Order: sequence, then C-alpha cells, then structure tokens
Amino acid sequence: MTDKRRTLLIVEDDPALQKQMRWAFDQYETVVANNREEAIAQLRRYEPAVVTMDLGLPPAPDDVTEGFKLLGEILALAPDTKVVVLTGQHDRENAVRAVGMGAYDFFAKPFEPELLALTLDRALRLYDLQQDNRRLKIQQGSALSGLITRDAGMLKVCRLIERVASANVTAMLLGESGTGKEVLARGLHELSPRRNERFVAINCAAIPENLLESELFGYEKGAFTGAVKQTLGKIEVANKGTLFLDEIGDLPMPLQAKLLRFLQERVIERIGGREEIPVDVRIICATHQDVKGLIQAGRFREDLYYRLAEIVVDIPALRDRDGDAVLLAHAFVQRFAGDHGRGAMTLTDDAVHSIETHRWPGNIRELENAIKRAVIMADGNCITAEDIGLDVNPDEELEALNLRVVREEAERRAVVRVMARVNGNVAMAAEVLGISRPTLYDLMNRFGIKKETST
Repeated sequence: MTDKRRTLLIVEDDPALQKQMRWAFDQYETVVANNREEAIAQLRRYEPAVVTMDLGLPPAPDDVTEGFKLLGEILALAPDTKVVVLTGQHDRENAVRAVGMGAYDFFAKPFEPELLALTLDRALRLYDLQQDNRRLKIQQGSALSGLITRDAGMLKVCRLIERVASANVTAMLLGESGTGKEVLARGLHELSPRRNERFVAINCAAIPENLLESELFGYEKGAFTGAVKQTLGKIEVANKGTLFLDEIGDLPMPLQAKLLRFLQERVIERIGGREEIPVDVRIICATHQDVKGLIQAGRFREDLYYRLAEIVVDIPALRDRDGDAVLLAHAFVQRFAGDHGRGAMTLTDDAVHSIETHRWPGNIRELENAIKRAVIMADGNCITAEDIGLDVNPDEELEALNLRVVREEAERRAVVRVMARVNGNVAMAAEVLGISRPTLYDLMNRFGIKKETST
C-alpha cells in the first residue's frame, strides 16, 4: 500500500477541529482544506483514498449548499474515493441525503475519534479492495466491463450470462433497443472457451434481403454478376468462434430455412457452390421483437426458434432498473467530459431528478446520447435538466419519492403476481405473502383485484 493511497483529506473550516483530527488520525498522511475550492485542489493533487468533510462550508457555513456541491464534485472527479460526511447532531436528513448521493457514511458532531477511526479504516479497506479488483480485471479482461448496474434484475442477468457462457449452447437475448444486448453477447463470448477466436456480429435488419444471404453464407467466384472472387460469409468467418445475429426477428423466411439447416447439420454451402463446408461456431442472437408473436403471425419459424432459444435471456429496460439511469448518467458525464476536454462536470439536483423520472424509451442508447449532447452544450461545469433536454414535473417527482405511494404499488404488484401464480387460490396466496386471509381480502378490495381476474 502506497502513501498516496493512504492519504486522508480533511475538509473542515474550524482550525481547532482540524488540529484535533490531524492528531487523532496521524496514521494517515493528512491534508486539510477550508473550503470547496481548496478541497478540489487537494483532491486533484493528492488523490486521497478517504475524505472527511463538513457540509457547512464557507462562504455560508450555516448552509449545506456548498457542502453538497463539493460532495457531487468529489464523486464525479474521484468516484472510488470514500467520503465520510460530518454533520450536526440533529441533521440526519442531510446525512441521509449525502449517503443517497454516494457518500460512504456519516457521523454526527461531536464524534468519538475511535469510532470514526474504525469507519475510516473500513472505508480504506474497501477502497483498496476495489483497486485490487480493478487491477485484476485489467489483467484478466473483464467480460462484462461495459455493463454498469446496481439493479438486482440486471445483476441476475449478469450471473446467468456467467453461468451459461462455458456451455456450447445457442442463446437468445430479448430486450428493447438500446438495452445492451451486444455487450452481453460479447460477454458470453469472452467468458467462453472460444474467447481467443473471433466474435463476428451482423445486424439482420440493416442489410437488404437480397444481400443478406451472401453476407451470411458467402459466395463462389462467378456465382452472380459482380462476384469476381470467392468470398467467405459471416458464418464461415466466425468458424471456431461466436456469431452474433442481431435483430434475428427481421431475418427473411427463406434465410430462416437455410439457418435452420445449418444449425441442424453444421455445414454450409456458399452461393454458387456445391461443396458442403463444416463450420464450428456458436450462435448468439438477439431481438427487440416478440418472437412468439412473430411465430403466431407466421413470420418466424417455430422450429428455428427452439433451435436458437436453448437459453433465453430477458434483459430489463432501463426504466425497470432501479437507480441505474442516474448511475449510468454519472459515468457518461465522466467519460464524455474527459473525451471533450471539459474538465470536472457534475449533474445538478434537477438533472438527477429528471433522469430518475424520465421513462427512457430508447434505454441506455438514448441516455448516452442525451448526456453526450449535454456535456458538449452545457455552459459551465454543471449539467442541468435543461441541458439534457428533460423537464421536471415537481408533482411527479414528489409522488415518485413518496414512501406511501411506493409501498402501496409494491404491495399491489406482489398481490397480483402471487394470485396469478397460485391461480386465484386465496388461502395459498395468503400463505405465500405471509399475511392472513382477511388482510389479503382487504388488500384485494383496496387495489380492485378480483379473485377470478387476478392474473
């Protein structure tokens, strides 16, 4: 562990408390700052592993505005740095808000130095662990490094990808456009025994139907006008590796038949050729469409579906990933600010609120484009909701944060799901939910859930 990584930055405008903390935490290389500007300068110079900071800072030490602004800037500039917030004895609301923004922990003043020292030690250990993990990922390569998530559903998807990657099975990734299907497909490849071979991707919706067959299967010299030389198709190019068929739902019916034959026989014939060429390739496909609906409409072969869907991965939309939109937004701000030489940039509170409440129909792709545009167009180093191109409805924002509303919606969804799962059996549903039958009947009446239509 280097001295640099054990640096402690103390942001405090009280000289007596500065002196006390430097004496109490002499196991660290302590540096101090009296205000936000000094803190940022010290952060850039020393890159501390841990920061303690008061929320009340000059020029208005009785107000928390400057402190929260500094906290946001620290988290944007050095997201791995652990920030411990020091607050007044009865200022729990602001402490919780700080932790919600990303602070590691909080302590009320006056604090016990021994207890704070234990927290700082834990923060440092976590920092070191994260740095070690990052170095290992750089050394070994991180198959899912393009994914940023804290959502339980998305983490479950990642675990599924890790489990099935080593199995030589076809996989179908289902999700709306912009949800990261190709990132997951690459993760499947990089975690598989085929990782040292080629990963070849083709978008079935982006290539005209009359060219798609030759792109997939290749052609012999003279097979058609313009075929001046033998050309390998994507399937053959991906031999020993992985072929990713994006937007498989748009594959024309004649090519569906040819793809099915390849999956059954594992041989191809180039256009204009007669030779059967064996190809060993893993197929991963993806689509934003309802494949079973396409089957019912006669637009997708059912037998091909079952060949492709040995493993089905449902990717949640960004709006269904709790907290991920803001998490991704912060990451994009860092990336694009660096790419465009904008220095340190942060999201304002109204920007964060607008990101949280927006539905993001274009998912991660839409969010990424919005943040990139905002980084370029923002006048200063703070990105507002207006910069992102979003409006904030105060009523919607308050409703989204209202615990009663959130709790009732969670209860309603739980009742609906369980009633559907037990086919309307109230006694069984009450047992699963851990409540009495009268309580369940009350909930059903409150939410307008009928026993016979609860699915």
